[in-house]
Amino acid sequence: MATSTGIEIIALEEHYWDTVITDTFKGRNSTRRGHLLDRLYDLGELRLKEMDSAGIDIQVLSHGAPSAQRLDAETGPRLAKEANDKLHATVQANPDRFAAFAALATAHPESAADELERCVEDLGFKGAMIHGLTNGKFCDGKEYWPIYARAEALDVPIYLHPGYPHDDVVAAYYEDYLDDFPAFATAGWGYTVETATQAIRMVLSGVFDAHPKLQMILGHMGETLPFLLWRVNQALSRVENAQTRSFREIFEAHFHITTSGNFSNPALLCTVQEMGMDRIMFSVDYPFVENQPAKDWAEQLNFCLEDRKKMLNGNVRKLLKL
Repeated sequence: MATSTGIEIIALEEHYWDTVITDTFKGRNSTRRGHLLDRLYDLGELRLKEMDSAGIDIQVLSHGAPSAQRLDAETGPRLAKEANDKLHATVQANPDRFAAFAALATAHPESAADELERCVEDLGFKGAMIHGLTNGKFCDGKEYWPIYARAEALDVPIYLHPGYPHDDVVAAYYEDYLDDFPAFATAGWGYTVETATQAIRMVLSGVFDAHPKLQMILGHMGETLPFLLWRVNQALSRVENAQTRSFREIFEAHFHITTSGNFSNPALLCTVQEMGMDRIMFSVDYPFVENQPAKDWAEQLNFCLEDRKKMLNGNVRKLLKL
């Protein structure tokens, strides 16, 4: 598809919802209204029309938050499998326009690892997306490492996406402003804190020493971590620890960054300076963010042609083997 950028555009944090999973949602952050809901449940005409209008060539689809992280260990694997099978059918219907990340019921880590392998080997999925906490627990604990071991063996990345913060954190940090500013606990701040904390915990856990080829993805321009990388690295290096590499060395070797929902030139320049152009990939965060502003921003990026191609399609093609 020809676009006004003259460059193929692949967006890899692009969401949908499936009633197989969403019918289980309860509580806060479980309902949406209006045009957003229409777009979350649409995987056909409307989505493709809006991709065409904005010049988005390919979307890598992933189930939106809170996805399968709220499912229990007993029923979760069955529901995640059903959702993934339906997503596979969607991709097969438009294989030139869609690719997929698997939903994993992480409450049962061994089953989640098997489902990741099935999705990659049998369905052609490009990795998996994990949304925040698994029923209140961060996913860096060793009980979840079978998932990461399988991702390493399959040579596919895990995308760490925000989920709603822990109830205790919401009560202590956000609750008194949520009636007037509900996004304070989500994209306005809470998502960033929660997901950046998860990424830091992943580095500190030692999982990347155990699985040295494991690759992760962070959206929203790295959840502020590229901006904070010098300070976090310096602070965590003040005391001796068992890791053979610094925080910076581990983070820069195992994480990739997308632009989803953060179309800021200063933020991008900071990320390029810290991470290098080879680890930055374009994303929109559709439908929570519209395609057109993202595409308009991509058009005005003042990089050389080679670097623009890397960010808009080359890096993701390499990482996901598209």
